[in-house]
Amino acid sequence: MHVVATAGHVDSGKSTLVRALTGMEPDRWEEERRRGLTIDLGYAWTSLPSGQEVAFVDVPGHERFLGNMLAGIGPTPVVCFVVAADEGWQAQSGDHRDAVAALGIEYGVVVLSRMDRASEQRVNDVLARTRRELAGTGLQNAPAVAVSAIDGTGLAELRAALDGVLAGVPSPTTTGRVRLWVDRSFTITGSGTVVTGTLAAGTIVQGDRLQLLGHSEPRAVVIRGLESRDTSCPSVGPVSRVALNLRDVSAADIRRGDALVTPDAWPTTGVLGIRRTTGAAYTDVPEQLMVHVGTASVPARLRPFGADHARLVLERHLPLVLGDRLVLRDPGSRSVLGGARVLDADPPPLRRRGDGARWGERLASMDPGGDLMGEVAARGAVQEEHLRRLGLISEPGAEAPACVRVFGDWWVHAPVFDAWEHRLRTALEALRERDPLAPGLSMGAARDLLELPDERLLSHLVRDAGLEQEGGHVQLPGTQSSLGPAEPAVAELERRLSAHAFQAPESDELAALGLGARELAAAERTGRLLRLRDGVVLLPTAPAIAMRALARLEQPFTTSQARQALDTTRRIAVPLLEHLDSRGWTRRLDAGHRTIVR
Repeated sequence: MHVVATAGHVDSGKSTLVRALTGMEPDRWEEERRRGLTIDLGYAWTSLPSGQEVAFVDVPGHERFLGNMLAGIGPTPVVCFVVAADEGWQAQSGDHRDAVAALGIEYGVVVLSRMDRASEQRVNDVLARTRRELAGTGLQNAPAVAVSAIDGTGLAELRAALDGVLAGVPSPTTTGRVRLWVDRSFTITGSGTVVTGTLAAGTIVQGDRLQLLGHSEPRAVVIRGLESRDTSCPSVGPVSRVALNLRDVSAADIRRGDALVTPDAWPTTGVLGIRRTTGAAYTDVPEQLMVHVGTASVPARLRPFGADHARLVLERHLPLVLGDRLVLRDPGSRSVLGGARVLDADPPPLRRRGDGARWGERLASMDPGGDLMGEVAARGAVQEEHLRRLGLISEPGAEAPACVRVFGDWWVHAPVFDAWEHRLRTALEALRERDPLAPGLSMGAARDLLELPDERLLSHLVRDAGLEQEGGHVQLPGTQSSLGPAEPAVAELERRLSAHAFQAPESDELAALGLGARELAAAERTGRLLRLRDGVVLLPTAPAIAMRALARLEQPFTTSQARQALDTTRRIAVPLLEHLDSRGWTRRLDAGHRTIVR
């Protein structure tokens, strides 16, 4: 199916034309039919000569209902632009043209209606004026057909023209995430809540769980059933008019402008960076305006950065991504100010002086179609999931640009990674110069120094930079074996203990060697010494030597027997035995006895 929206000034015969093409009444309200004035959106469908199914969204033309018109035309890729041949181009025609241009719609048919009320010359003059007015829009070269819905003249030609246009519309994406902008919500007795909308991409299947994003808190909804063209379907693909029967949600909780989306697949944002595509310069538009996207209409505040770029703060969050098109409207005059394209769907906060100017410069350099490299470079490090939600990559495991380094689910701009490495290495070198015995920077201190967004990045940085990670610290290579000025004293202590393994020095002897707590801790960290409680210092081989001596004793043995076997004092024997207990090599049986664990 294809979906086509009408566009054109009030009383141009749009609804009459849709009725003639489809045989269906698009006006849903009794008041509309009584007054002959379309107020809200109408829907009808038919088959073209090729067999192609097409649905029409009929929109109001009166300026008072411009918001409704934008809700109808917003999600549709094709328009039927109607100008009455007898009345010619009108003021509202200009508003609708501006909306079509703002939305970047490039496919459509120009229809000169009510040709039965105009002479041939008049029809030609109106067509020439219409061509001039549509110059510069996607419809400037659209086929044009003059018709009379009353006597049927030109309807066959219009159907053929529509067939030709729709044949050239690119095929929509049938897989991937769904974003359905809701245009109606109502209750059907016996069925419950039903919403309708135009499905532009993706596929919806009965039983799917979607997420409702809108005026209230996000909530999960289940598709109880779905219809297209009044026919129940197990699934519906794009581009289609769909009606979804939702479970466990009231129609009062859903409004036009809400969206049904694939869960956790879309970012929601209340601040945007935009680029002007049509209309007045941003320096000349009011600060307060209305933003239309999909079927949503949201008040917003605009902060210009020159004529073509601006920061837009929305009154409520919307599921928007890079490249989405917006229509900006002046709420006072009801006129379309112009169109915009989203360049940054997740802009940084502007906290310090100069932040706005710097961000504005970056905005001006961004690619309107989505700048993957620019997004990664601007953030330094960004998770792949975030890029996917913004629409910059489509699938997990996407190939990264050459200037991006991928670590797990993080994409890091290579210059940023290099800067992290330089900063960390410089800090470690300064620490070694200042304190040779320091074990390095703690992982927490290193992470804080670099302001890393995720602690897992530090491990990748340490590995790729050729640094070392030991005992919760980041170190320069060789730090593990370096004792600096304490090296001679430790070597002397090693010599003494090699001769008498269990003759641990007293505290005054350690002090005389210049070995305080920091020096001893560094020596233990490098595997040169073993520290036990009560200040007992031995070689790391002492426990194994002790076990060989204790194994020769009759089991179980007493502390006194162990002391004698090791040729040492109680001051040393007790901490050493407790250390052996802690390693599971010996087991204490009672206050006075132990045994070797075999």
